[in-house]
Amino acid sequence: MRALYLFISAVMLASCSHSTEVRKNIFRYNESKGIPTLDPAFARNQTIIWPVNQIFNGLVQLDEDLHVQACIAHSWECSQDGTVYTFHLRSDVLFHDHASFPEGKGRRVTASDFVYSLNRIIDPGIASPGAWIFNAIDRQAANSIQGFQAVADTVLMIFLKKPFPAFPGLLTMPYCSVVPREVVESLGNDFRKEPVGTGPFRFRYWREDEKLVLVKNEHYFEHDEQGNRLPYLDAVNISFTRDKQSEFMEFMMGRLDFLSGIHAVYKDEMITGNGSLNPDHAGKVRMISQPYLNTEYLGFLLDPDLEAANGSPVLEKKIRQAINYGFDREKMMRYLRNNVGRPASAGFVPRGMPSFSQETVRGYTYDPDCARELLSQAGYPMGEGLPEITLTTTSDYQDLCEYIQHELYEIGIVLNIEVNTGAAFRDRVANGQLEFFRGSWIADYPDAENYLSLFYSRNFSPAGPNYTHFSDPVYDRLFEIALGTMEDELRYRIYQQLDSIIIAEAVIVPLYYDQVVRFVSKDLMGLGSNPMNLLSLKRACWSEIDGDPH
Repeated sequence: MRALYLFISAVMLASCSHSTEVRKNIFRYNESKGIPTLDPAFARNQTIIWPVNQIFNGLVQLDEDLHVQACIAHSWECSQDGTVYTFHLRSDVLFHDHASFPEGKGRRVTASDFVYSLNRIIDPGIASPGAWIFNAIDRQAANSIQGFQAVADTVLMIFLKKPFPAFPGLLTMPYCSVVPREVVESLGNDFRKEPVGTGPFRFRYWREDEKLVLVKNEHYFEHDEQGNRLPYLDAVNISFTRDKQSEFMEFMMGRLDFLSGIHAVYKDEMITGNGSLNPDHAGKVRMISQPYLNTEYLGFLLDPDLEAANGSPVLEKKIRQAINYGFDREKMMRYLRNNVGRPASAGFVPRGMPSFSQETVRGYTYDPDCARELLSQAGYPMGEGLPEITLTTTSDYQDLCEYIQHELYEIGIVLNIEVNTGAAFRDRVANGQLEFFRGSWIADYPDAENYLSLFYSRNFSPAGPNYTHFSDPVYDRLFEIALGTMEDELRYRIYQQLDSIIIAEAVIVPLYYDQVVRFVSKDLMGLGSNPMNLLSLKRACWSEIDGDPH
């Protein structure tokens, strides 16, 4: 480790010359897990959401405080009964230029484009993983196409079967981005690698697993408070270095402008034991941190009809509960995360959500004696005769999984750790091929319903986000009641009941409630942060470009 620190020091000295170089007006970051698609219909995880967020827009968007704000829709209203939303669209939003348009020039966005785009999400032939977000749509509404109606070029109506208070927030998800029908139909499957949207940056070049380049959309419709057209940057350059140590060195040498999250490779170098920036890097790097609407967890596959779960010991609730009691989350956070984040000692819904209540939703704390007693009740005293359980993860979380493996071994549970690459891992989770897997859920929109939908039986993966295939009629009925409850406090109490069921049934193993941590070059301004860790680059800029203040 000392050799690594000496090498980092040498790198820092060598990179001091970076500040004297001519600064290009480009933002550079690395995506170590790769990007499988740039089609917003498949933006199911952060690796896809970040670039999609630069290329596309929807009706509405979130600000840094997670309030729903205007975007392509400049205003909207809801009917008195809560079932009809009417959106009024801007008339100055253009798609990016493309050969499929007349003269190759991007045309104006209309309400019909949203009818096409939103119907595309629920089209079984597309098989979008976001189809579940429109479960509340009234697909039989008169004069609509599957619940969506273009009343005029700038007026869109959306019909719901019953009130759904979280619906405007749901529409901020990248799935709901507008796409041009003629381009999608012209390109077919190639739309995933040649996307056309309306966003602040447009697609320029992508050599998969090597480099993705987005360039400034000169016709972008949003302006800053002084009337300057956004974005400020000329381009975004995304690399795909798999090795996290190499990524870190690239950042330290000034070849990347941004690191997100805490990784074992650089955790101790960049962060002190109390979770603050190492003073050695002050003045060179800025650390941006705040609570994160992200729960890190381990998930059990509970569907005996799936091969990976058939005969697995995790189908036994007492075994799942023993695992939850069998390791020390406080110690895990202290030694493996430098106390960045909070141990998940309540439910699946994280701190920061209005319905979060550690008093009402009582989670698991370290209790090895209780874990051993549960194993005995399940017929495996001290774990004797208990088959090995395979926990699958990616390399980013291998240290956490190995820590849990060691702790559980002490109470008689033998875990076999299997490490997959990012893309293969996500595919296997989505298709029910892993009996026990490391997961995380970042809020798609700021309502606890988004978390609790992971356990609703209509959302079974791969079509929806219920990766555990948990199914319980009581849970489903309460979930449906919550969907139609307009009064916030009453809805929050139902959310707490739902979360308590998930904990009691030990459907998952909550690990910790995360914290947004970003390391950025000291001269990079306007990047900001938010509790959902969305990457928004339209206001990012360098404090100096080619020697001139920006």
